[in-house]
Amino acid sequence: MNPLLRDLLSDFVPTLLAAMVTNFEISFIALALGLLLGLPLAFLRDRGGAMGVGVSATIISLMRAAPTFVVMFFLLNVLRDVSLFGVKLAISGVMTVAVSLVPYSAAYAADAGVEALRQFRRGSPLGALLFLPNITRAFFVIVMSSGAAAAIGVPEGISVILREVAVLPSLGDRLIVFAIGIVLFGVPLQLGLAFMRWLQRELGRRMIAV
Repeated sequence: MNPLLRDLLSDFVPTLLAAMVTNFEISFIALALGLLLGLPLAFLRDRGGAMGVGVSATIISLMRAAPTFVVMFFLLNVLRDVSLFGVKLAISGVMTVAVSLVPYSAAYAADAGVEALRQFRRGSPLGALLFLPNITRAFFVIVMSSGAAAAIGVPEGISVILREVAVLPSLGDRLIVFAIGIVLFGVPLQLGLAFMRWLQRELGRRMIAV
């Protein structure tokens, strides 16, 4: 076996798989917080009257426009020096990235929630169930976006790949590392997104047939 490939399989691949757990941890936290924030906004936008619709729509639009990197560096550089009742708040790198992704996940959850409520009110439970594949699709997008953690030194999948590439001398060796990263990181996510798109089409087809 090629010495490089042997070293990659014995050291790099296990390290990358362990780092990918961090990506999923970040994404689960971001999605959970996004649902907690986004679903009440969905109810407010759907049933809150003119005032509720205006307020919720404004908040959702602001969250949708919030750049992840700006939020992340704000949390990293501002909140690290904040104290509450004399106790200094310590926010970890993982939580910093997760919270920076909450505006996106909350806006997505709110939009999907509003559509689900409207479908249910129209007497289409299948239409309302589209909320689940929509949210699952958002999770996969968040996993891919969690690579932003590399910018602040969080040991997640992208940072592990970049660190390994930086010490390799030849372009061919670097391409091998990138190929392994794509197979382990990118392919499963793309398959998951493809499955979600298929499920959405299937639910849509059944809605039309009913």
